Amino acid sequence: MNLKQLHYFLVVAEEKQITSAAKRLYIAQPPLSYQLKQLEKELGAQLFKRTAHGIELTDAGQILQGYASEILSLAHNAENQVQKTISGELGTIAIGMASSSTGLIPMDSFKELTRFYPEISFDIYEANTFGILDKLEKKTIDLGIVRTPYNRNGLNARNLTTEKMMAVTVDSKFKDKKELRIKDLANQPLIIYRRFEGIFDQTFAHHGITPFYAVKCDDSRTAITWAKRKMGLALVPESIASTYAKDNMIPIKHANWVTHLQLVWRKDRQVTPLMKKIIDSLS
Repeated sequence: MNLKQLHYFLVVAEEKQITSAAKRLYIAQPPLSYQLKQLEKELGAQLFKRTAHGIELTDAGQILQGYASEILSLAHNAENQVQKTISGELGTIAIGMASSSTGLIPMDSFKELTRFYPEISFDIYEANTFGILDKLEKKTIDLGIVRTPYNRNGLNARNLTTEKMMAVTVDSKFKDKKELRIKDLANQPLIIYRRFEGIFDQTFAHHGITPFYAVKCDDSRTAITWAKRKMGLALVPESIASTYAKDNMIPIKHANWVTHLQLVWRKDRQVTPLMKKIIDSLS
């Protein structure tokens, strides 16, 4: 018993005539009759009976009709799902997101993608950049969204954003400031995301400034929280500042203080059609 035989069987059952069924199937009557006889032989049952008006299903044929319809429907669905998976229209994509990307992801391109391909789903893992890189290394996730700087060895990367650093403060003496320069940060209690410490140190050393880091932490949102509690002036990326402290942020005018959110994936990982759709939608 095969799918072709079941298809032939259902068409004959609908047409109630071999002649009209053969025309509908674009085959000759003899091979159609042969396939039906083979089906009956394999099942050990008569499926059709002749009447004055053509042929009708026997009791066994009626039982088979229900199963045949279900089997062909399942086969069609299986083929459809496989093709969607191959083309990247179906499946789950595992994405690791650095905490500092929460204000930007999901982008409008994600919504557009799922509008066209509603059977795509997302499995989101959240951590800091180093946690996301560790998940990529362990192959827990397919793609990662991380913030520079980090070690790019073995990774492909594409920029998603380019952001300047912002100062977040509730200190009234900075209330009317439109921007800050490096010299304005001298003698100020600074709250920094620990990963940027090397960049800050180089800049301050170049300007002959010894910074006072009142607080060091591992999350820009933590830095902002401490700044709002008047523990100092937080230095954080623009997207984080605009998401969590829009009314308390001041741009810092310094060309070298920039950071990027990047989409990353392993160089040794085969890019699936679904991964490619996500990469293309974010690029």
